[in-house]
Amino acid sequence: MIVHKLTTLAITIALLAIGNGALAQSVKIGCLYPLSGPAGLYGRDSAIAIRLAQRHIESLKGVGYPELEIIIEDTRSKPLRSLQIARKFIDTDQVDFLCGVVSSGIALSITELARQTETFFIGTDHASPSLVSTELHPFYFRVSNDIRLSMLAGAKYIRDQYPASAKPLRIAFIGPDYEYGYEAWEDLRWFLQENGVEFEVVGEFWPKLFETDYSIYVEALDQVQPDVIVDGHWGLDVVTLIKQAAQHGLLEKATFMNFDAGGNYEVLAQLGNDVPLGLVLSARHHVNWPPTQANRDFVQAFHEEAGRFPSYAAEGAYSGILAIAEAVKAAGSAGDADAIRGALSSLKLKLPEDPEGFVSFMDPLSHQMMQAQAIGRTVVDNRFLPATRLLGGWSVYLPPRQWPETQKN
Repeated sequence: MIVHKLTTLAITIALLAIGNGALAQSVKIGCLYPLSGPAGLYGRDSAIAIRLAQRHIESLKGVGYPELEIIIEDTRSKPLRSLQIARKFIDTDQVDFLCGVVSSGIALSITELARQTETFFIGTDHASPSLVSTELHPFYFRVSNDIRLSMLAGAKYIRDQYPASAKPLRIAFIGPDYEYGYEAWEDLRWFLQENGVEFEVVGEFWPKLFETDYSIYVEALDQVQPDVIVDGHWGLDVVTLIKQAAQHGLLEKATFMNFDAGGNYEVLAQLGNDVPLGLVLSARHHVNWPPTQANRDFVQAFHEEAGRFPSYAAEGAYSGILAIAEAVKAAGSAGDADAIRGALSSLKLKLPEDPEGFVSFMDPLSHQMMQAQAIGRTVVDNRFLPATRLLGGWSVYLPPRQWPETQKN
Protein backbone atom coordinates (compact mmCIF):
# COMPACT_ATOMS: atom_id res chain seq x y z
CA MET A 1 0.00 0.00 0.00
CA ILE A 2 1.51 3.34 -1.01
CA VAL A 3 0.53 6.07 1.42
CA HIS A 4 0.84 9.66 0.18
CA LYS A 5 -0.84 11.49 3.05
CA LEU A 6 -0.79 9.88 6.47
CA THR A 7 -3.63 10.54 8.86
CA THR A 8 -4.44 9.06 12.24
CA LEU A 9 -7.12 6.93 10.62
CA ALA A 10 -4.91 5.71 7.80
CA ILE A 11 -2.12 4.42 10.02
CA THR A 12 -4.16 2.25 12.32
CA ILE A 13 -3.52 -0.65 9.92
CA ALA A 14 -0.65 -2.99 10.71
CA LEU A 15 1.62 -2.27 7.76
CA LEU A 16 2.60 0.85 5.88
CA ALA A 17 4.91 1.28 2.91
CA ILE A 18 6.16 4.75 2.06
CA GLY A 19 8.06 5.42 -1.13
CA ASN A 20 8.68 3.82 -4.50
CA GLY A 21 9.77 0.25 -3.86
CA ALA A 22 10.16 -0.42 -7.59
CA LEU A 23 13.42 1.49 -7.72
CA ALA A 24 16.33 -0.95 -7.65
CA GLN A 25 18.70 1.63 -6.18
CA SER A 26 16.42 2.67 -3.33
CA VAL A 27 17.52 2.38 0.29
CA LYS A 28 15.16 0.13 2.23
CA ILE A 29 14.32 0.97 5.86
CA GLY A 30 12.23 -1.15 8.23
CA CYS A 31 10.69 0.86 11.07
CA LEU A 32 9.21 -0.65 14.23
CA TYR A 33 6.65 1.45 16.11
CA PRO A 34 3.50 0.84 18.14
CA LEU A 35 0.61 2.09 16.01
CA SER A 36 -1.97 0.81 18.49
CA GLY A 37 -2.23 0.31 22.24
CA PRO A 38 -1.15 2.64 25.09
CA ALA A 39 1.92 3.93 23.21
CA GLY A 40 0.20 4.03 19.82
CA LEU A 41 0.23 7.81 19.49
CA TYR A 42 4.04 7.77 19.48
CA GLY A 43 4.06 5.36 16.56
CA ARG A 44 1.39 7.22 14.62
CA ASP A 45 3.23 10.51 15.15
CA SER A 46 6.45 8.85 14.04
CA ALA A 47 4.84 7.56 10.84
CA ILE A 48 3.61 11.05 9.94
CA ALA A 49 7.02 12.58 10.66
CA ILE A 50 8.72 9.91 8.56
CA ARG A 51 6.60 10.98 5.60
CA LEU A 52 7.59 14.61 6.23
CA ALA A 53 11.25 13.60 6.32
CA GLN A 54 10.95 11.62 3.12
CA ARG A 55 9.20 14.50 1.43
CA HIS A 56 12.03 16.82 2.49
CA ILE A 57 14.66 14.39 1.18
CA GLU A 58 12.78 14.00 -2.10
CA SER A 59 13.04 17.76 -2.56
CA LEU A 60 16.84 17.42 -2.27
CA LYS A 61 17.38 14.34 -4.45
CA GLY A 62 19.13 16.40 -7.11
CA VAL A 63 22.10 16.87 -4.73
CA GLY A 64 22.92 13.22 -4.06
CA TYR A 65 20.34 12.02 -1.54
CA PRO A 66 19.07 8.46 -1.96
CA GLU A 67 15.57 7.28 -2.80
CA LEU A 68 14.03 5.81 0.36
CA GLU A 69 11.64 2.88 0.62
CA ILE A 70 10.25 2.81 4.16
CA ILE A 71 8.19 0.03 5.72
CA ILE A 72 6.46 0.62 9.07
CA GLU A 73 4.87 -2.18 11.06
CA ASP A 74 2.84 -2.09 14.26
CA THR A 75 4.74 -3.66 17.15
CA ARG A 76 1.79 -3.14 19.53
CA SER A 77 4.54 -2.65 22.16
CA LYS A 78 4.92 -6.46 22.29
CA PRO A 79 8.52 -7.75 22.65
CA LEU A 80 8.09 -11.05 20.78
CA ARG A 81 6.05 -9.46 18.00
CA SER A 82 8.70 -6.74 17.62
CA LEU A 83 11.46 -9.32 17.28
CA GLN A 84 9.45 -11.26 14.70
CA ILE A 85 8.87 -8.10 12.67
CA ALA A 86 12.56 -7.19 12.81
CA ARG A 87 13.53 -10.68 11.62
CA LYS A 88 11.08 -10.41 8.74
CA PHE A 89 12.48 -7.01 7.81
CA ILE A 90 15.98 -8.48 7.66
CA ASP A 91 15.32 -11.93 6.16
CA THR A 92 12.35 -11.30 3.84
CA ASP A 93 12.32 -7.59 3.08
CA GLN A 94 16.13 -7.38 3.12
CA VAL A 95 16.20 -3.90 4.63
CA ASP A 96 19.39 -1.87 4.77
CA PHE A 97 18.42 -0.24 8.09
CA LEU A 98 16.17 -0.89 11.05
CA CYS A 99 14.79 2.18 12.80
CA GLY A 100 12.46 3.29 15.55
CA VAL A 101 11.33 1.42 18.72
CA VAL A 102 9.67 3.25 21.63
CA SER A 103 10.34 0.84 24.52
CA SER A 104 13.89 0.46 25.81
CA GLY A 105 13.17 -3.13 26.79
CA ILE A 106 12.17 -3.98 23.23
CA ALA A 107 15.09 -2.00 21.80
CA LEU A 108 17.52 -4.19 23.77
CA SER A 109 16.28 -7.32 21.99
CA ILE A 110 16.23 -5.60 18.60
CA THR A 111 19.77 -4.29 19.01
CA GLU A 112 21.02 -7.80 19.79
CA LEU A 113 19.43 -9.04 16.56
CA ALA A 114 21.04 -6.13 14.71
CA ARG A 115 24.38 -7.12 16.19
CA GLN A 116 24.01 -10.75 15.15
CA THR A 117 22.90 -9.93 11.60
CA GLU A 118 25.17 -6.88 11.16
CA THR A 119 22.19 -4.68 10.30
CA PHE A 120 22.30 -0.98 11.11
CA PHE A 121 19.73 -0.02 13.75
CA ILE A 122 18.91 3.70 14.14
CA GLY A 123 17.20 4.32 17.47
CA THR A 124 14.74 7.22 17.39
CA ASP A 125 12.82 7.15 20.68
CA HIS A 126 13.89 4.67 23.39
CA ALA A 127 16.24 6.17 25.98
CA SER A 128 18.06 3.53 28.02
CA PRO A 129 21.79 4.28 28.50
CA SER A 130 22.54 0.56 28.13
CA LEU A 131 22.02 0.81 24.37
CA VAL A 132 25.04 3.11 24.05
CA SER A 133 27.20 1.56 26.78
CA THR A 134 27.11 -2.08 27.85
CA GLU A 135 25.03 -3.19 24.84
CA LEU A 136 26.68 -0.94 22.25
CA HIS A 137 27.88 -2.51 19.01
CA PRO A 138 29.15 -1.17 15.66
CA PHE A 139 25.72 -1.23 13.99
CA TYR A 140 23.68 0.76 16.56
CA PHE A 141 23.28 4.55 16.59
CA ARG A 142 20.73 6.69 18.49
CA VAL A 143 19.54 10.08 17.23
CA SER A 144 17.49 11.32 20.21
CA ASN A 145 18.54 12.21 23.75
CA ASP A 146 18.76 9.36 26.23
CA ILE A 147 17.87 9.31 29.93
CA ARG A 148 21.44 9.99 30.97
CA LEU A 149 21.62 13.29 29.12
CA SER A 150 18.18 14.23 30.47
CA MET A 151 19.24 13.41 34.03
CA LEU A 152 22.48 15.35 33.62
CA ALA A 153 20.49 18.42 32.62
CA GLY A 154 18.04 17.75 35.45
CA ALA A 155 20.81 17.58 38.04
CA LYS A 156 22.20 20.89 36.80
CA TYR A 157 18.72 22.42 36.98
CA ILE A 158 18.31 21.29 40.62
CA ARG A 159 21.78 22.61 41.43
CA ASP A 160 20.91 25.99 39.94
CA GLN A 161 17.47 26.24 41.56
CA TYR A 162 18.46 25.00 45.02
CA PRO A 163 21.77 26.51 46.10
CA ALA A 164 23.49 25.06 49.13
CA SER A 165 21.51 25.44 52.36
CA ALA A 166 21.76 24.36 55.98
CA LYS A 167 19.87 21.11 55.36
CA PRO A 168 19.92 18.62 52.47
CA LEU A 169 17.22 18.77 49.81
CA ARG A 170 14.59 16.10 50.44
CA ILE A 171 14.05 14.18 47.18
CA ALA A 172 11.61 11.37 46.44
CA PHE A 173 11.60 9.40 43.17
CA ILE A 174 8.73 7.61 41.47
CA GLY A 175 9.26 5.75 38.22
CA PRO A 176 8.26 2.69 36.18
CA ASP A 177 9.40 -0.67 37.45
CA TYR A 178 11.78 -1.57 34.62
CA GLU A 179 15.18 -0.63 33.26
CA TYR A 180 14.21 2.84 32.00
CA GLY A 181 13.11 3.92 35.49
CA TYR A 182 16.01 2.27 37.31
CA GLU A 183 18.63 3.90 35.12
CA ALA A 184 16.99 7.32 35.30
CA TRP A 185 17.10 7.32 39.09
CA GLU A 186 20.62 5.90 39.33
CA ASP A 187 21.98 8.45 36.86
CA LEU A 188 20.21 11.40 38.50
CA ARG A 189 21.69 10.57 41.90
CA TRP A 190 25.14 10.24 40.36
CA PHE A 191 24.93 13.62 38.63
CA LEU A 192 23.50 15.35 41.71
CA GLN A 193 26.54 14.17 43.64
CA GLU A 194 28.88 15.21 40.83
CA ASN A 195 27.32 18.69 40.84
CA GLY A 196 27.69 19.10 44.59
CA VAL A 197 23.99 18.98 45.48
CA GLU A 198 23.37 18.06 49.12
CA PHE A 199 20.29 15.83 49.12
CA GLU A 200 18.52 13.16 51.12
CA VAL A 201 16.51 10.37 49.49
CA VAL A 202 13.24 10.18 51.43
CA GLY A 203 11.50 7.61 49.24
CA GLU A 204 11.66 5.45 46.10
CA PHE A 205 8.46 4.13 44.49
CA TRP A 206 8.11 1.71 41.57
CA PRO A 207 4.64 1.33 40.01
CA LYS A 208 4.31 -1.06 37.10
CA LEU A 209 4.30 0.32 33.55
CA PHE A 210 0.86 1.53 32.36
CA GLU A 211 -0.47 1.73 35.94
CA THR A 212 -3.98 3.19 36.28
CA ASP A 213 -4.23 3.78 40.04
CA TYR A 214 -1.42 5.67 41.77
CA SER A 215 -3.35 6.42 44.96
CA ILE A 216 -1.16 4.33 47.26
CA TYR A 217 1.96 5.91 45.78
CA VAL A 218 0.57 9.43 46.04
CA GLU A 219 -0.30 8.86 49.70
CA ALA A 220 3.16 7.42 50.37
CA LEU A 221 4.82 10.39 48.68
CA ASP A 222 2.76 12.74 50.82
CA GLN A 223 3.82 10.96 53.98
CA VAL A 224 7.57 11.27 53.32
CA GLN A 225 7.22 15.07 52.87
CA PRO A 226 9.70 15.66 50.03
CA ASP A 227 10.83 19.07 48.84
CA VAL A 228 11.10 17.67 45.29
CA ILE A 229 9.34 14.75 43.61
CA VAL A 230 11.26 13.48 40.59
CA ASP A 231 9.09 11.44 38.24
CA GLY A 232 10.51 8.98 35.72
CA HIS A 233 7.33 8.09 33.84
CA TRP A 234 6.33 8.81 30.25
CA GLY A 235 3.19 8.95 28.14
CA LEU A 236 -0.19 8.18 29.69
CA ASP A 237 1.50 7.22 32.96
CA VAL A 238 2.59 10.84 33.47
CA VAL A 239 -0.94 12.04 32.70
CA THR A 240 -2.50 9.66 35.21
CA LEU A 241 0.04 10.37 37.94
CA ILE A 242 -0.24 14.15 37.64
CA LYS A 243 -4.05 14.02 37.70
CA GLN A 244 -4.16 11.87 40.81
CA ALA A 245 -1.38 13.75 42.60
CA ALA A 246 -3.11 17.08 41.90
CA GLN A 247 -6.45 15.76 43.18
CA HIS A 248 -4.74 14.68 46.38
CA GLY A 249 -3.16 18.13 46.84
CA LEU A 250 0.36 16.70 46.70
CA LEU A 251 1.59 19.07 43.98
CA GLU A 252 0.90 22.06 46.24
CA LYS A 253 3.30 20.68 48.84
CA ALA A 254 6.30 19.62 46.73
CA THR A 255 7.85 20.60 43.41
CA PHE A 256 7.11 17.99 40.75
CA MET A 257 9.86 17.39 38.17
CA ASN A 258 10.15 15.15 35.13
CA PHE A 259 13.26 15.76 33.03
CA ASP A 260 12.91 13.29 30.16
CA ALA A 261 9.31 12.93 28.95
CA GLY A 262 6.92 14.79 31.24
CA GLY A 263 6.90 17.93 29.10
CA ASN A 264 5.85 16.06 25.96
CA TYR A 265 3.07 17.85 24.07
CA GLU A 266 0.92 14.72 24.29
CA VAL A 267 0.94 14.95 28.10
CA LEU A 268 0.10 18.65 28.17
CA ALA A 269 -2.65 18.30 25.56
CA GLN A 270 -4.36 15.45 27.39
CA LEU A 271 -4.27 17.25 30.72
CA GLY A 272 -5.47 20.60 29.33
CA ASN A 273 -6.56 22.89 32.17
CA ASP A 274 -5.76 20.15 34.68
CA VAL A 275 -2.03 20.87 34.34
CA PRO A 276 -0.98 22.59 37.58
CA LEU A 277 1.15 25.70 37.06
CA GLY A 278 4.79 25.52 38.13
CA LEU A 279 5.55 21.88 37.31
CA VAL A 280 9.17 21.47 36.18
CA LEU A 281 9.21 19.43 32.97
CA SER A 282 11.20 18.69 29.86
CA ALA A 283 11.01 16.49 26.76
CA ARG A 284 13.08 15.64 23.68
CA HIS A 285 11.20 18.14 21.54
CA HIS A 286 8.85 21.05 22.25
CA VAL A 287 6.27 22.69 20.00
CA ASN A 288 7.16 26.14 21.39
CA TRP A 289 10.94 25.83 21.81
CA PRO A 290 13.33 26.68 20.33
CA PRO A 291 11.67 29.76 18.78
CA THR A 292 13.41 29.15 15.45
CA GLN A 293 11.97 29.15 11.96
CA ALA A 294 13.04 25.52 11.50
CA ASN A 295 11.04 24.39 14.52
CA ARG A 296 8.02 26.48 13.58
CA ASP A 297 8.09 25.01 10.07
CA PHE A 298 8.32 21.43 11.40
CA VAL A 299 5.47 21.89 13.87
CA GLN A 300 3.28 23.59 11.26
CA ALA A 301 4.00 20.97 8.59
CA PHE A 302 3.12 18.21 11.03
CA HIS A 303 -0.12 19.96 11.98
CA GLU A 304 -1.09 20.38 8.34
CA GLU A 305 -0.48 16.67 7.73
CA ALA A 306 -2.07 15.30 10.92
CA GLY A 307 -4.55 17.91 12.08
CA ARG A 308 -2.83 17.99 15.47
CA PHE A 309 0.50 18.99 16.98
CA PRO A 310 3.37 16.49 17.39
CA SER A 311 4.58 14.57 20.41
CA TYR A 312 8.36 14.41 20.79
CA ALA A 313 8.41 10.99 19.12
CA ALA A 314 7.67 12.69 15.79
CA GLU A 315 10.84 14.75 15.76
CA GLY A 316 12.87 11.71 16.78
CA ALA A 317 11.57 9.69 13.82
CA TYR A 318 12.09 12.67 11.51
CA SER A 319 15.70 12.86 12.73
CA GLY A 320 16.25 9.14 12.17
CA ILE A 321 15.25 9.26 8.52
CA LEU A 322 17.35 12.37 7.89
CA ALA A 323 20.32 10.67 9.58
CA ILE A 324 20.04 7.62 7.32
CA ALA A 325 19.78 9.78 4.21
CA GLU A 326 22.80 11.85 5.22
CA ALA A 327 24.88 8.76 6.00
CA VAL A 328 24.06 7.04 2.70
CA LYS A 329 24.77 10.22 0.78
CA ALA A 330 28.17 10.59 2.49
CA ALA A 331 29.02 6.89 2.07
CA GLY A 332 27.96 6.75 -1.57
CA SER A 333 25.79 3.65 -1.09
CA ALA A 334 24.02 1.65 1.59
CA GLY A 335 26.19 -1.38 0.86
CA ASP A 336 29.47 -0.12 2.36
CA ALA A 337 29.10 -0.81 6.08
CA ASP A 338 32.41 0.80 7.05
CA ALA A 339 31.59 3.97 5.14
CA ILE A 340 28.08 4.11 6.64
CA ARG A 341 29.49 3.65 10.12
CA GLY A 342 32.05 6.38 9.56
CA ALA A 343 29.38 8.76 8.25
CA LEU A 344 27.09 8.10 11.21
CA SER A 345 29.94 8.40 13.70
CA SER A 346 30.79 11.90 12.46
CA LEU A 347 27.21 12.97 11.80
CA LYS A 348 26.19 16.58 12.36
CA LEU A 349 22.50 17.26 11.80
CA LYS A 350 20.65 20.55 12.13
CA LEU A 351 17.29 19.56 13.60
CA PRO A 352 14.07 21.36 14.55
CA GLU A 353 14.96 20.96 18.23
CA ASP A 354 18.34 22.70 17.88
CA PRO A 355 18.52 26.26 19.28
CA GLU A 356 20.22 29.00 17.30
CA GLY A 357 23.97 28.49 17.14
CA PHE A 358 23.86 24.78 18.01
CA VAL A 359 23.88 21.68 15.78
CA SER A 360 23.17 18.15 17.06
CA PHE A 361 26.23 15.92 16.71
CA MET A 362 27.02 12.25 17.14
CA ASP A 363 29.47 11.16 19.82
CA PRO A 364 31.65 8.67 17.88
CA LEU A 365 32.47 6.63 20.99
CA SER A 366 28.96 5.99 22.31
CA HIS A 367 26.99 6.40 19.05
CA GLN A 368 24.71 8.78 20.98
CA MET A 369 23.46 12.00 19.39
CA MET A 370 24.34 14.94 21.63
CA GLN A 371 21.57 17.52 21.89
CA ALA A 372 20.53 20.56 23.90
CA GLN A 373 18.05 20.05 26.73
CA ALA A 374 15.49 22.74 27.63
CA ILE A 375 13.74 22.53 31.02
CA GLY A 376 10.79 24.77 31.80
CA ARG A 377 7.87 25.35 34.16
CA THR A 378 4.23 24.98 33.18
CA VAL A 379 2.58 28.28 32.29
CA VAL A 380 -0.68 29.34 30.64
CA ASP A 381 -0.25 29.22 26.84
CA ASN A 382 -3.16 28.78 24.42
CA ARG A 383 -1.26 28.91 21.12
CA PHE A 384 -1.23 25.13 20.57
CA LEU A 385 -4.69 23.90 21.48
CA PRO A 386 -5.95 21.59 22.87
CA ALA A 387 -3.03 22.15 25.25
CA THR A 388 -3.71 25.21 27.41
CA ARG A 389 -0.51 24.90 29.41
CA LEU A 390 2.95 24.71 27.90
CA LEU A 391 6.45 25.23 29.25
CA GLY A 392 8.10 28.60 29.73
CA GLY A 393 10.82 30.23 31.81
CA TRP A 394 13.32 28.00 30.08
CA SER A 395 16.67 26.83 31.43
CA VAL A 396 18.76 25.47 28.55
CA TYR A 397 21.67 23.08 28.99
CA LEU A 398 24.01 22.27 26.12
CA PRO A 399 25.44 18.74 26.09
CA PRO A 400 29.03 17.83 26.97
CA ARG A 401 31.38 17.06 24.11
CA GLN A 402 31.13 13.34 24.87
CA TRP A 403 28.43 11.15 26.31
CA PRO A 404 29.02 11.16 30.10
CA GLU A 405 30.26 8.14 31.99
CA THR A 406 28.97 7.14 35.44
CA GLN A 407 30.08 4.65 38.05
CA LYS A 408 28.28 1.89 36.11
CA ASN A 409 30.69 2.24 33.20
